[in-house]
Amino acid sequence: MLKFGEYIKFIRGFLFIGLNKEFLIFLFFLAVSGTFWLLMTLNETYEKELPVVVRLAGVPQNVVVTTEMSDTVYVNVKDKGFMLLSYTTSNKLHPVTINFGAYANKQTGHGQVPVADLQRFVRQQLYASTAITSIKADRLDFFFNYGRNKEVRVRLAGNIIPSENYYLSHVQFSPEKVTVYSSKSKLDSIESVMTEYLNIINFDDTVVKVVKLKPMLGVKFVPDKVKITLYPDVLTEESLEVPITAINKPDGMVIRTFPQRVKVRFTVGASMYRYINPTDFHVVVDYREIVARPSDKCTLILQSKPRGVNNVQLEMQQVDYLIEQ
Repeated sequence: MLKFGEYIKFIRGFLFIGLNKEFLIFLFFLAVSGTFWLLMTLNETYEKELPVVVRLAGVPQNVVVTTEMSDTVYVNVKDKGFMLLSYTTSNKLHPVTINFGAYANKQTGHGQVPVADLQRFVRQQLYASTAITSIKADRLDFFFNYGRNKEVRVRLAGNIIPSENYYLSHVQFSPEKVTVYSSKSKLDSIESVMTEYLNIINFDDTVVKVVKLKPMLGVKFVPDKVKITLYPDVLTEESLEVPITAINKPDGMVIRTFPQRVKVRFTVGASMYRYINPTDFHVVVDYREIVARPSDKCTLILQSKPRGVNNVQLEMQQVDYLIEQ
């Protein structure tokens, strides 16, 4: 106790010596002047943007809202600094409730909330001295229907480029289809829905992402997100001996080519190669071309190739032939 009393005595003496006394007086007047400055500042008129939550209430159970209103509007107000400070430090502004039945047009499936009505709802919560200068919102309308829907497939939108010597072998969606709610006219025109634009490049391993579907006005997707899985595969150069066939020849005519097969070189994913057969390629000679341009040799034509095969090249472009009646 003796030591504590000595400490108090030492501190009191330190504070009240001449120099420290002047410092305490300085601090006192600084605090007083700061208080006066704050009071004068808060007494000025300012403009401030206040966020106000908006809720759509009273939606019947058989109604599906396909495009929501903005859940927040921003109200610019003008008043003394004291009043504006009270809005930010208290819970004076409560969510504004919009009654569905008051604004929904059952014939068009569309509802529009006038800015004047929204301003009136907000005005009821403000002090009498506060003036509203403007109201900003992304959407003050909503779309709805009574459960009309259909299922459509999901499509990928974006720039998808695997690493060098790889290609995109497969894209998997989960789910592959989503349920679309909208008006009859829009449902009839929607055959598929697109994902939001993706930019995925230089990947050489499986990529899994959850992506949103591209929004459409007046349309609701369930679910509104899908999981996509991108499967890259290594490109490999392969070759096969493919039979040569003749087309557009008269019945009973035989066209023999020498050789009867041609080597076809191509690039394909390593995992797909085992599913490629020579008969998947169609290399032909056209009798009409032979008649139109008589020559000792006929030209080979690659008529079709398997899906997923690229950079197809024939080992030779022309071969010898013999026509037998």
